[in-house]
Amino acid sequence: MKSFLGIDTSNYTTSAAIYEPSSGIIRQRKKLLPVKDGEKGIRQSDAVFHHTRQLPETAKELLESSNSDIRAVGVSVRPRNVEGSYMPCFLAGETAGELISSALGVKLYKTSHQVGHILAALYSSGRLDLLKSEKSFIAFHVSGGTTDCLICAPDKDEALTCREIASSSDLKAGQAIDRVGVTLGLKFPCGKELEELAIRSERKFRISPHIKDGCCSFSGLENICKKMLSDGEKKEDIALYCIKYIEAAIIKTTEWALKEYGELPIVYAGGVMSDRIIRESVAGRFEAYFADPEFSSDNAAGIAIYAAIREGEVL
Repeated sequence: MKSFLGIDTSNYTTSAAIYEPSSGIIRQRKKLLPVKDGEKGIRQSDAVFHHTRQLPETAKELLESSNSDIRAVGVSVRPRNVEGSYMPCFLAGETAGELISSALGVKLYKTSHQVGHILAALYSSGRLDLLKSEKSFIAFHVSGGTTDCLICAPDKDEALTCREIASSSDLKAGQAIDRVGVTLGLKFPCGKELEELAIRSERKFRISPHIKDGCCSFSGLENICKKMLSDGEKKEDIALYCIKYIEAAIIKTTEWALKEYGELPIVYAGGVMSDRIIRESVAGRFEAYFADPEFSSDNAAGIAIYAAIREGEVL
């Protein structure tokens, strides 16, 4: 069956996926990069090393479980499709993509990690049809590396164009979650554990973060949570405060974007948007589309879809 291979080597996940347009099925394999206990991140040199070791095994498992006829390969080669966007960790995937496409005699299509996230969210929410429209839509990419509000539009050459209209001015939402989580003694990456801790809180918080021209700030959030801990507040309450602060910032930025750009469709992508507390609150306020958790966290599904679109496959 005709299919398309996607590869993504982001800062914390090695992933590969196969997309079959005729059935709409995506098969994927992914593996987190190892991070030492107590650490708040990973050095790029270590990320490249671990991707180089993990990608052959990850891709082999996927390819051996599929009888697909791969017609093209897609790979993420940068965080975002903007000038100067670069991280060495994507070199591991780009090199593998070059080798595989050459060996198979098929084309290689390069795009950004961000485009992959948005395409995965469109696929998961059943809204790939937005790429057939001439209209724009609003997309949020909320993760450890970005807290971006974007205007996206279909593009006949690049499949999808994304223009940033707002972002965070310092820490990204995922960074704030991980820093607060590590402070609370959680294992990095901390999103899932912080959510489980927050669910146990019975506190009610009224939070109104400052938003200027749609942009938010999270450095103050980290400081507030550290003070809460030093003041002896319960860890579950601190976890809930952290999540509710990010939730409030996303809601206020969404309200700003709708006011500035009109009632466009809204898509939420990125690992932070898999948090149940944030997702349920945002979904209760806006008519929006979300990726399932497996397509919210870093993955290669959207990259495989990108390759299919570039090959002219009908969505």
